[in-house]
Amino acid sequence: MRVLPQDERPLNGLTVVDFSQFLSGPVCSLKLADLGARVIKVERPEVGDLCRYLYLSDVDIDGDNSLFHAINRNKESITADLKDPADRDKLTELLATADVMIQNFRPGVIERQGFSYETVQKINPRIVYGSISGYGEDGPWKDLPGQDLLAQARSGLLWLTGSLDDPPMPMGLAVADMMAGNALAQGILAALVGRGIHGRGAKVETSLFEAMIDFQFEVLTTHLNDGNRPPERSGVSGAHAYLGAPYGVYETADSHLALAMTPSLQVLAELLDVKGLEPYYDDKNALLAQRDDIKSILAERIKTRTTADWLAVLQPADIWCSEVLDWSDMLQSEAYRTMDFEQTIRRHANLELTAIRAPIRINAATLKSPVAAPGLGQHTESVFAELPSGSKPTEDADGSEKDVAR
Repeated sequence: MRVLPQDERPLNGLTVVDFSQFLSGPVCSLKLADLGARVIKVERPEVGDLCRYLYLSDVDIDGDNSLFHAINRNKESITADLKDPADRDKLTELLATADVMIQNFRPGVIERQGFSYETVQKINPRIVYGSISGYGEDGPWKDLPGQDLLAQARSGLLWLTGSLDDPPMPMGLAVADMMAGNALAQGILAALVGRGIHGRGAKVETSLFEAMIDFQFEVLTTHLNDGNRPPERSGVSGAHAYLGAPYGVYETADSHLALAMTPSLQVLAELLDVKGLEPYYDDKNALLAQRDDIKSILAERIKTRTTADWLAVLQPADIWCSEVLDWSDMLQSEAYRTMDFEQTIRRHANLELTAIRAPIRINAATLKSPVAAPGLGQHTESVFAELPSGSKPTEDADGSEKDVAR
Protein backbone atom coordinates (compact mmCIF):
# COMPACT_ATOMS: atom_id res chain seq x y z
CA MET A 1 0.00 0.00 0.00
CA ARG A 2 1.05 3.60 -0.60
CA VAL A 3 2.31 5.53 2.42
CA LEU A 4 0.74 8.97 2.83
CA PRO A 5 3.43 11.68 2.62
CA GLN A 6 3.87 13.90 5.65
CA ASP A 7 2.71 17.04 3.81
CA GLU A 8 -0.59 15.33 2.92
CA ARG A 9 -1.43 14.25 6.47
CA PRO A 10 -4.34 16.16 8.01
CA LEU A 11 -2.46 17.34 11.12
CA ASN A 12 0.73 18.37 9.32
CA GLY A 13 1.84 21.72 10.76
CA LEU A 14 0.29 21.19 14.21
CA THR A 15 2.50 20.99 17.30
CA VAL A 16 1.66 18.85 20.35
CA VAL A 17 3.53 19.27 23.63
CA ASP A 18 3.09 16.02 25.52
CA PHE A 19 3.81 15.91 29.27
CA SER A 20 2.22 12.47 29.70
CA GLN A 21 3.90 9.20 30.70
CA PHE A 22 3.25 5.47 30.66
CA LEU A 23 0.44 4.47 28.27
CA SER A 24 -2.81 6.42 28.09
CA GLY A 25 -1.50 9.89 27.25
CA PRO A 26 1.28 8.65 24.96
CA VAL A 27 -1.27 6.51 23.07
CA CYS A 28 -3.20 9.71 22.38
CA SER A 29 -0.15 11.62 21.17
CA LEU A 30 0.91 8.64 19.03
CA LYS A 31 -2.42 8.81 17.18
CA LEU A 32 -1.90 12.53 16.58
CA ALA A 33 1.68 11.96 15.42
CA ASP A 34 0.59 9.34 12.91
CA LEU A 35 -1.95 11.83 11.57
CA GLY A 36 0.88 14.28 10.91
CA ALA A 37 1.29 16.34 14.08
CA ARG A 38 4.69 17.16 15.48
CA VAL A 39 4.76 15.64 18.98
CA ILE A 40 7.32 16.98 21.45
CA LYS A 41 7.55 14.69 24.46
CA VAL A 42 8.56 16.40 27.71
CA GLU A 43 10.56 14.08 30.00
CA ARG A 44 12.42 14.39 33.28
CA PRO A 45 16.18 14.88 32.95
CA GLU A 46 18.21 11.70 33.48
CA VAL A 47 15.10 9.64 34.35
CA GLY A 48 12.66 10.20 31.49
CA ASP A 49 9.27 8.55 31.04
CA LEU A 50 9.17 5.61 33.44
CA CYS A 51 7.58 3.61 30.63
CA ARG A 52 11.09 3.32 29.19
CA TYR A 53 11.77 0.82 31.99
CA LEU A 54 8.40 -0.99 32.17
CA TYR A 55 9.48 -4.28 30.61
CA LEU A 56 6.96 -6.65 29.06
CA SER A 57 9.77 -9.04 28.17
CA ASP A 58 13.49 -9.33 28.78
CA VAL A 59 14.30 -7.65 25.45
CA ASP A 60 16.21 -4.39 25.79
CA ILE A 61 16.31 -2.28 22.61
CA ASP A 62 18.94 0.44 22.68
CA GLY A 63 18.34 1.08 26.39
CA ASP A 64 14.54 1.09 26.20
CA ASN A 65 11.87 -1.59 26.18
CA SER A 66 9.68 -2.64 23.27
CA LEU A 67 6.59 -1.06 24.87
CA PHE A 68 8.20 2.37 24.89
CA HIS A 69 9.26 1.97 21.27
CA ALA A 70 5.74 0.92 20.26
CA ILE A 71 3.94 3.83 21.92
CA ASN A 72 6.46 6.64 21.49
CA ARG A 73 7.63 6.19 17.93
CA ASN A 74 7.37 9.18 15.60
CA LYS A 75 7.95 11.70 18.43
CA GLU A 76 10.67 14.04 19.65
CA SER A 77 12.00 14.10 23.22
CA ILE A 78 13.09 17.07 25.32
CA THR A 79 14.06 17.08 28.99
CA ALA A 80 12.93 19.72 31.48
CA ASP A 81 12.64 20.03 35.26
CA LEU A 82 9.13 21.31 35.97
CA LYS A 83 10.29 22.77 39.30
CA ASP A 84 13.09 24.79 37.75
CA PRO A 85 12.07 28.38 36.89
CA ALA A 86 14.31 28.54 33.83
CA ASP A 87 12.91 25.31 32.44
CA ARG A 88 9.34 26.44 33.14
CA ASP A 89 10.08 29.63 31.22
CA LYS A 90 11.22 27.57 28.24
CA LEU A 91 8.16 25.37 28.39
CA THR A 92 5.98 28.47 28.62
CA GLU A 93 7.58 29.76 25.42
CA LEU A 94 7.02 26.41 23.78
CA LEU A 95 3.38 26.23 24.82
CA ALA A 96 2.80 29.73 23.45
CA THR A 97 3.53 28.33 19.98
CA ALA A 98 1.80 24.95 20.39
CA ASP A 99 -1.62 23.76 19.25
CA VAL A 100 -2.15 20.96 21.79
CA MET A 101 -0.91 20.10 25.27
CA ILE A 102 -1.43 16.64 26.83
CA GLN A 103 -0.93 15.59 30.47
CA ASN A 104 -1.93 12.58 32.57
CA PHE A 105 -0.71 13.43 36.07
CA ARG A 106 -2.91 12.81 39.07
CA PRO A 107 -5.39 15.62 39.81
CA GLY A 108 -3.56 18.62 41.29
CA VAL A 109 -0.03 17.68 40.19
CA ILE A 110 0.20 19.64 36.93
CA GLU A 111 -1.46 22.59 38.67
CA ARG A 112 1.27 22.61 41.33
CA GLN A 113 3.86 22.58 38.58
CA GLY A 114 2.38 25.75 37.07
CA PHE A 115 0.76 24.31 33.94
CA SER A 116 -2.92 24.12 34.77
CA TYR A 117 -5.41 24.68 31.97
CA GLU A 118 -6.19 28.15 33.28
CA THR A 119 -2.51 29.10 33.27
CA VAL A 120 -1.79 27.61 29.86
CA GLN A 121 -4.90 29.19 28.37
CA LYS A 122 -3.58 32.61 29.40
CA ILE A 123 -0.32 31.78 27.66
CA ASN A 124 -2.11 30.54 24.53
CA PRO A 125 -5.89 31.10 24.31
CA ARG A 126 -6.14 28.90 21.20
CA ILE A 127 -4.52 25.84 22.75
CA VAL A 128 -6.39 22.54 23.03
CA TYR A 129 -5.52 21.09 26.44
CA GLY A 130 -5.96 17.33 26.82
CA SER A 131 -6.05 15.68 30.24
CA ILE A 132 -6.37 12.04 31.39
CA SER A 133 -6.86 11.03 35.01
CA GLY A 134 -7.65 7.74 36.69
CA TYR A 135 -11.14 8.53 37.95
CA GLY A 136 -11.81 12.20 37.14
CA GLU A 137 -10.88 15.38 38.98
CA ASP A 138 -13.58 15.10 41.66
CA GLY A 139 -15.18 12.41 43.77
CA PRO A 140 -13.94 9.83 46.30
CA TRP A 141 -11.66 7.98 43.85
CA LYS A 142 -9.85 10.99 42.38
CA ASP A 143 -6.62 10.42 44.34
CA LEU A 144 -6.45 6.65 43.81
CA PRO A 145 -3.78 5.26 41.47
CA GLY A 146 -4.93 5.52 37.87
CA GLN A 147 -3.76 2.10 36.71
CA ASP A 148 -5.25 -0.04 33.95
CA LEU A 149 -6.10 -3.25 35.85
CA LEU A 150 -7.58 -1.27 38.72
CA ALA A 151 -9.80 0.72 36.34
CA GLN A 152 -10.96 -2.51 34.70
CA ALA A 153 -11.76 -3.91 38.13
CA ARG A 154 -13.73 -0.89 39.37
CA SER A 155 -15.68 -0.52 36.12
CA GLY A 156 -17.27 -3.99 36.26
CA LEU A 157 -15.45 -5.25 33.19
CA LEU A 158 -13.66 -8.03 35.08
CA TRP A 159 -16.95 -9.18 36.57
CA LEU A 160 -18.64 -9.16 33.15
CA THR A 161 -16.01 -11.10 31.21
CA GLY A 162 -15.83 -14.87 30.90
CA SER A 163 -18.21 -17.73 31.65
CA LEU A 164 -20.45 -18.14 34.69
CA ASP A 165 -18.06 -20.11 36.89
CA ASP A 166 -14.95 -18.15 35.92
CA PRO A 167 -13.38 -15.76 38.45
CA PRO A 168 -13.22 -12.06 37.52
CA MET A 169 -11.30 -12.04 34.26
CA PRO A 170 -9.18 -9.14 32.98
CA MET A 171 -8.60 -8.63 29.29
CA GLY A 172 -5.20 -9.65 27.97
CA LEU A 173 -4.02 -6.10 27.35
CA ALA A 174 -4.13 -2.62 28.87
CA VAL A 175 -7.59 -1.85 27.51
CA ALA A 176 -8.35 1.05 29.88
CA ASP A 177 -5.17 2.87 28.90
CA MET A 178 -5.73 2.26 25.20
CA MET A 179 -9.39 3.26 25.23
CA ALA A 180 -8.71 6.41 27.29
CA GLY A 181 -5.92 7.44 24.92
CA ASN A 182 -8.13 6.96 21.90
CA ALA A 183 -11.00 8.82 23.58
CA LEU A 184 -8.75 11.78 24.32
CA ALA A 185 -7.47 11.80 20.74
CA GLN A 186 -11.06 11.90 19.49
CA GLY A 187 -11.87 14.80 21.81
CA ILE A 188 -8.75 16.72 20.83
CA LEU A 189 -9.49 16.30 17.14
CA ALA A 190 -13.04 17.55 17.69
CA ALA A 191 -11.71 20.56 19.63
CA LEU A 192 -9.26 21.34 16.83
CA VAL A 193 -12.11 21.29 14.32
CA GLY A 194 -14.11 23.54 16.61
CA ARG A 195 -11.19 25.93 16.92
CA GLY A 196 -11.08 26.14 13.14
CA ILE A 197 -14.75 27.20 13.20
CA HIS A 198 -14.87 29.64 16.13
CA GLY A 199 -11.22 30.30 16.94
CA ARG A 200 -11.33 29.18 20.56
CA GLY A 201 -9.24 26.55 22.30
CA ALA A 202 -10.72 24.02 24.72
CA LYS A 203 -9.99 21.75 27.65
CA VAL A 204 -10.65 18.08 26.80
CA GLU A 205 -10.81 15.66 29.72
CA THR A 206 -11.32 11.93 30.13
CA SER A 207 -10.27 9.22 32.56
CA LEU A 208 -9.54 5.52 32.59
CA PHE A 209 -12.83 4.99 34.43
CA GLU A 210 -14.86 6.98 31.91
CA ALA A 211 -13.22 5.10 29.06
CA MET A 212 -14.18 1.78 30.66
CA ILE A 213 -17.78 2.90 31.18
CA ASP A 214 -17.97 4.02 27.56
CA PHE A 215 -16.44 0.72 26.47
CA GLN A 216 -19.45 -1.00 28.08
CA PHE A 217 -22.09 1.52 26.96
CA GLU A 218 -24.04 -1.05 24.93
CA VAL A 219 -24.64 -3.48 27.76
CA LEU A 220 -24.92 -0.81 30.45
CA THR A 221 -27.70 0.87 28.47
CA THR A 222 -29.56 -2.44 28.42
CA HIS A 223 -28.99 -2.89 32.15
CA LEU A 224 -30.20 0.62 33.01
CA ASN A 225 -33.41 0.13 31.04
CA ASP A 226 -34.52 -3.35 32.07
CA GLY A 227 -34.98 -2.80 35.78
CA ASN A 228 -31.27 -2.93 36.62
CA ARG A 229 -31.32 -6.71 36.41
CA PRO A 230 -27.77 -8.03 36.41
CA PRO A 231 -26.82 -10.06 33.34
CA GLU A 232 -25.97 -13.70 33.87
CA ARG A 233 -22.88 -14.96 32.13
CA SER A 234 -23.31 -18.12 30.14
CA GLY A 235 -22.15 -21.27 31.90
CA VAL A 236 -21.14 -22.84 28.57
CA SER A 237 -18.82 -21.24 26.00
CA GLY A 238 -19.32 -17.77 27.47
CA ALA A 239 -18.66 -14.80 25.18
CA HIS A 240 -21.31 -12.14 25.83
CA ALA A 241 -23.51 -11.90 28.91
CA TYR A 242 -26.50 -10.52 27.00
CA LEU A 243 -26.45 -12.64 23.86
CA GLY A 244 -28.19 -15.99 23.54
CA ALA A 245 -27.22 -19.27 21.93
CA PRO A 246 -25.27 -20.11 19.88
CA TYR A 247 -23.03 -17.08 20.55
CA GLY A 248 -19.77 -18.36 22.00
CA VAL A 249 -16.50 -20.21 21.49
CA TYR A 250 -16.63 -24.02 21.18
CA GLU A 251 -14.01 -26.72 21.38
CA THR A 252 -13.56 -28.73 18.20
CA ALA A 253 -11.65 -31.97 17.58
CA ASP A 254 -8.42 -30.03 16.99
CA SER A 255 -8.88 -26.43 18.21
CA HIS A 256 -11.76 -23.98 18.70
CA LEU A 257 -14.59 -22.45 16.70
CA ALA A 258 -16.24 -19.08 17.33
CA LEU A 259 -19.95 -19.00 16.53
CA ALA A 260 -21.80 -15.70 16.27
CA MET A 261 -24.98 -15.25 14.24
CA THR A 262 -27.17 -17.79 12.44
CA PRO A 263 -30.38 -17.43 10.37
CA SER A 264 -32.16 -19.70 12.85
CA LEU A 265 -31.40 -22.40 15.37
CA GLN A 266 -33.06 -24.95 13.11
CA VAL A 267 -30.81 -24.08 10.18
CA LEU A 268 -27.74 -24.40 12.38
CA ALA A 269 -28.88 -27.68 13.88
CA GLU A 270 -29.51 -29.19 10.45
CA LEU A 271 -26.11 -28.08 9.17
CA LEU A 272 -24.41 -29.56 12.23
CA ASP A 273 -26.61 -32.67 12.03
CA VAL A 274 -27.35 -32.38 15.73
CA LYS A 275 -30.43 -33.78 17.47
CA GLY A 276 -32.18 -32.60 20.61
CA LEU A 277 -32.72 -28.94 19.73
CA GLU A 278 -36.15 -29.38 18.13
CA PRO A 279 -38.12 -28.13 21.20
CA TYR A 280 -36.37 -24.77 20.91
CA TYR A 281 -36.88 -24.07 17.20
CA ASP A 282 -40.00 -21.93 17.54
CA ASP A 283 -39.27 -20.37 20.92
CA LYS A 284 -37.36 -17.12 20.38
CA ASN A 285 -36.97 -16.61 24.11
CA ALA A 286 -35.27 -19.97 24.49
CA LEU A 287 -32.03 -18.75 22.91
CA LEU A 288 -31.40 -16.72 26.07
CA ALA A 289 -33.62 -18.39 28.66
CA GLN A 290 -32.31 -21.89 27.86
CA ARG A 291 -28.98 -20.68 26.54
CA ASP A 292 -26.76 -23.13 28.42
CA ASP A 293 -28.93 -26.15 27.57
CA ILE A 294 -28.79 -25.29 23.86
CA LYS A 295 -25.08 -24.54 23.92
CA SER A 296 -24.31 -27.76 25.76
CA ILE A 297 -25.97 -29.78 23.01
CA LEU A 298 -24.11 -27.82 20.35
CA ALA A 299 -20.82 -28.16 22.20
CA GLU A 300 -21.03 -31.96 22.34
CA ARG A 301 -21.58 -32.13 18.59
CA ILE A 302 -19.02 -29.51 17.58
CA LYS A 303 -16.14 -31.22 19.35
CA THR A 304 -16.56 -34.34 17.19
CA ARG A 305 -15.05 -32.74 14.07
CA THR A 306 -12.20 -30.39 13.24
CA THR A 307 -12.50 -26.65 12.91
CA ALA A 308 -11.77 -26.83 9.19
CA ASP A 309 -14.57 -29.39 8.74
CA TRP A 310 -17.10 -27.12 10.42
CA LEU A 311 -15.99 -24.02 8.54
CA ALA A 312 -16.45 -25.90 5.27
CA VAL A 313 -20.04 -26.65 6.29
CA LEU A 314 -21.04 -23.41 7.97
CA GLN A 315 -19.42 -20.62 6.00
CA PRO A 316 -21.08 -21.43 2.64
CA ALA A 317 -24.44 -21.36 4.44
CA ASP A 318 -23.77 -17.82 5.73
CA ILE A 319 -23.37 -18.88 9.34
CA TRP A 320 -21.18 -16.26 11.00
CA CYS A 321 -18.25 -18.24 12.38
CA SER A 322 -14.49 -18.21 12.60
CA GLU A 323 -11.46 -20.24 13.51
CA VAL A 324 -9.70 -19.03 16.68
CA LEU A 325 -6.17 -17.99 15.74
CA ASP A 326 -3.14 -17.50 17.92
CA TRP A 327 -0.69 -14.74 16.99
CA SER A 328 1.49 -17.08 14.96
CA ASP A 329 -1.38 -18.14 12.70
CA MET A 330 -2.83 -14.64 12.50
CA LEU A 331 0.49 -13.09 11.50
CA GLN A 332 0.90 -15.69 8.74
CA SER A 333 -2.61 -15.18 7.37
CA GLU A 334 -3.13 -13.71 3.93
CA ALA A 335 -5.56 -11.19 5.43
CA TYR A 336 -2.88 -9.80 7.74
CA ARG A 337 -0.34 -9.59 4.93
CA THR A 338 -2.81 -7.91 2.59
CA MET A 339 -3.49 -5.14 5.09
CA ASP A 340 0.22 -4.26 5.23
CA PHE A 341 0.29 -3.65 8.98
CA GLU A 342 4.01 -3.80 9.65
CA GLN A 343 6.49 -0.97 9.29
CA THR A 344 10.20 -0.58 9.90
CA ILE A 345 11.24 2.18 12.29
CA ARG A 346 14.78 3.42 12.92
CA ARG A 347 16.39 5.33 15.81
CA HIS A 348 19.83 5.37 14.21
CA ALA A 349 21.74 3.55 11.49
CA ASN A 350 22.29 0.43 13.60
CA LEU A 351 18.82 0.11 15.11
CA GLU A 352 15.82 -1.10 13.14
CA LEU A 353 12.56 -2.37 14.67
CA THR A 354 9.32 -3.76 13.34
CA ALA A 355 6.25 -1.84 14.51
CA ILE A 356 2.51 -1.84 13.79
CA ARG A 357 1.09 1.05 11.76
CA ALA A 358 -1.94 3.16 12.64
CA PRO A 359 -5.24 1.35 11.93
CA ILE A 360 -6.63 3.93 9.51
CA ARG A 361 -5.93 4.85 5.89
CA ILE A 362 -6.44 8.22 4.23
CA ASN A 363 -6.97 8.49 0.48
CA ALA A 364 -6.10 4.79 0.20
CA ALA A 365 -2.71 5.37 1.85
CA THR A 366 -1.36 4.18 5.21
CA LEU A 367 0.09 6.40 7.92
CA LYS A 368 3.44 4.67 8.29
CA SER A 369 6.52 6.52 9.51
CA PRO A 370 10.13 5.31 9.80
CA VAL A 371 10.80 7.42 12.92
CA ALA A 372 11.44 5.35 16.05
CA ALA A 373 10.91 6.40 19.66
CA PRO A 374 13.39 9.13 20.61
CA GLY A 375 16.32 8.79 22.94
CA LEU A 376 15.88 10.62 26.23
CA GLY A 377 16.32 14.33 25.55
CA GLN A 378 17.42 13.68 21.99
CA HIS A 379 15.75 16.85 20.68
CA THR A 380 16.16 19.19 23.66
CA GLU A 381 18.74 21.44 22.03
CA SER A 382 17.04 21.63 18.63
CA VAL A 383 13.54 22.27 20.01
CA PHE A 384 14.55 25.03 22.42
CA ALA A 385 16.88 26.57 19.83
CA GLU A 386 13.77 27.31 17.75
CA LEU A 387 12.37 29.55 20.50
CA PRO A 388 13.15 33.29 20.60
CA SER A 389 15.35 32.96 23.71
CA GLY A 390 17.20 29.98 22.26
CA SER A 391 18.81 28.82 25.54
CA LYS A 392 19.02 25.33 26.96
CA PRO A 393 17.10 23.89 29.96
CA THR A 394 18.78 22.72 33.13
CA GLU A 395 19.50 19.09 33.86
CA ASP A 396 17.96 18.40 37.30
CA ALA A 397 15.67 15.40 37.69
CA ASP A 398 12.17 15.73 39.13
CA GLY A 399 8.90 13.84 39.57
CA SER A 400 7.83 10.41 40.66
CA GLU A 401 5.83 7.47 39.37
CA LYS A 402 3.05 8.01 41.92
CA ASP A 403 2.12 11.33 40.34
CA VAL A 404 1.14 9.81 37.01
CA ALA A 405 -2.20 8.39 35.89
CA ARG A 406 -1.49 5.88 33.16
